[in-house]
Amino acid sequence: VPELTATVLTMTLTGLAAESRPAGGPGKGTVRRLAAVLAMLTGALCGALLLKTRLFLPLALAAVLALVTLVVYVPAAVRLGRAPQ
Repeated sequence: VPELTATVLTMTLTGLAAESRPAGGPGKGTVRRLAAVLAMLTGALCGALLLKTRLFLPLALAAVLALVTLVVYVPAAVRLGRAPQ
């Protein structure tokens, strides 16, 4: 779904603005939402910079990150009794 990231980012920004203390909200989740926005911005910037080199580099980096995630996540999930199905 191409629009998913934009939708998630838009909803995160909307929640951040609506529930902020200056807007009269409780301010709950502000740090988490800011971290999510910064992570998406950093990922977009890194991806754009990587695409300026060669197409192979971002694809290889994505494959390595997926493998590292798998190697870290699966043992932790099994240890916690939440094995992936």
